[in-house]
Amino acid sequence: MEKEEKTAITPTREEDYSEWYQQAVKLSDMAERSPVRGCMVIKPWGYSLWENIVHELDDMFKDTGVKNAYFPLFIPLGFLEKEAAHVEGFAKECAVVTHHRLEKNDGGGLVPAGPLTEPLVVRPTSETIIGDAFSNWISSYRDLPLLINQWANVVRWEMRTRIFLRTSEFLWQEGHTAHATETEAMERTKLMLNIYARLAEEYLAMPVTKGRKTESEKFPGAVETFSIETIMQDKKGLQAGTSHFLGQNFAKASEIKFQSFEEKEEYVWTTSWGVSTRLIGGIIMTHGDDNGVILPPRVASSHVVLIPIYRSSDDKAKVMEFVEKLGLEIKNLFYHHRKIRVEIDDRDIGGAKGWEWIKKGIPLRVEIGPRDIAKDSVYIARRDKPHREKISMKRDQFAKEIVNILDEIQNNLYEKALSFKEENTVSIDGGARFYEFFTPLNKDKPEIHGGFAFSHWCGTNECEAKIKEDLSVTIRCIPLNQNTDKGKCVCCGRPSSGRVLFAKAY
Repeated sequence: MEKEEKTAITPTREEDYSEWYQQAVKLSDMAERSPVRGCMVIKPWGYSLWENIVHELDDMFKDTGVKNAYFPLFIPLGFLEKEAAHVEGFAKECAVVTHHRLEKNDGGGLVPAGPLTEPLVVRPTSETIIGDAFSNWISSYRDLPLLINQWANVVRWEMRTRIFLRTSEFLWQEGHTAHATETEAMERTKLMLNIYARLAEEYLAMPVTKGRKTESEKFPGAVETFSIETIMQDKKGLQAGTSHFLGQNFAKASEIKFQSFEEKEEYVWTTSWGVSTRLIGGIIMTHGDDNGVILPPRVASSHVVLIPIYRSSDDKAKVMEFVEKLGLEIKNLFYHHRKIRVEIDDRDIGGAKGWEWIKKGIPLRVEIGPRDIAKDSVYIARRDKPHREKISMKRDQFAKEIVNILDEIQNNLYEKALSFKEENTVSIDGGARFYEFFTPLNKDKPEIHGGFAFSHWCGTNECEAKIKEDLSVTIRCIPLNQNTDKGKCVCCGRPSSGRVLFAKAY
């Protein structure tokens, strides 16, 4: 009987997907828990990945006329109270500052002193503070549209946290725009949704479903919320980005008015939209295997690691000269409009080097020893292939082909993720079949179920809430551009005018 090959991560995805994820984050050296409850330290390898996502997305924003700005971390409590639905939606997640200094008590310890006149909420989102700024910046139709984005951190006091996916503090961008007409604002809302979909599919290799949120799932205070939804390898959904049409709700709360071309005073129409470091968790769970993370080349922390192999000091000198020249040549090449990022790992730790880079998910590992140099060759391993699958290639050929190889890896990751999504997405009619689909296959592994289901829903909050209570399944979105397909609600059997996307989700 053939011996089963040991994996780098224990447990495997099949054995315990949740714990596998935690180990993948840890062993890839991306992030770790901090001493502050629910918060994380993003380490250089993880932060480089985020930086690359930021670079790509920021370029897309600016191509549409958006400009970056920055607004305060602290928001006066009274600002949140201006929009009733908004404050109700975020009240349980707010961290509040009530004092402005510390003093020593009789026992020598530090205690809060100097109570604030008005409590300050640590930014959970910035619609209200930015709305206040907009009310000062906008006075005429000539000031519109106003297209602003900020890259920032936010705090939402989560009870259950998981690194990257849900933390009390996280990094994100939040875009905020103001428009003269409802039509322009809705067009911007959908434009930003399409940009998020492009980022996810073309850069993160994560296929998505675009759709509109139900009333109960939309952003607090929004008129409409749109999202991109993607499936993870445990068949749960992940909301990977949202774009909100706010109508005039926040404009009225913040008194954002303008004089129209017809010289009438009107309220602006606003939008907001955002993605966060949650995308990193999505990358890990979409592409990772039982040996660790697999990074899509277009946003990878680095593209290639050169691993010199030698036994003597004489060999080392020759190998390092070869490696450094190759590294310099590759660094001057461009992959997808940015220079190729190269690591050279000359640590003296033996075979552990290769395994570390496998767990980190770097797209290409290149081993170079005296025998390779003698043949003017390099030994290549691709992270999207089995780790033992390596090929020898002439040095000059590798330098010429590296861009094409990276593109192949990027495309392979997307096609594999797309196949997984299609294989685990079904259209289901009938309540019995629907409930069976989402019932755990194994009582000991309640997280394992069918996947994504396109099914009919009557449109009532009652049926939506019952399905959530019975199965922990939510309506992820009402897909855009779908054909109208009449049927019967899987919960109550009443008429339905179209299918919605149901899934268990993070």
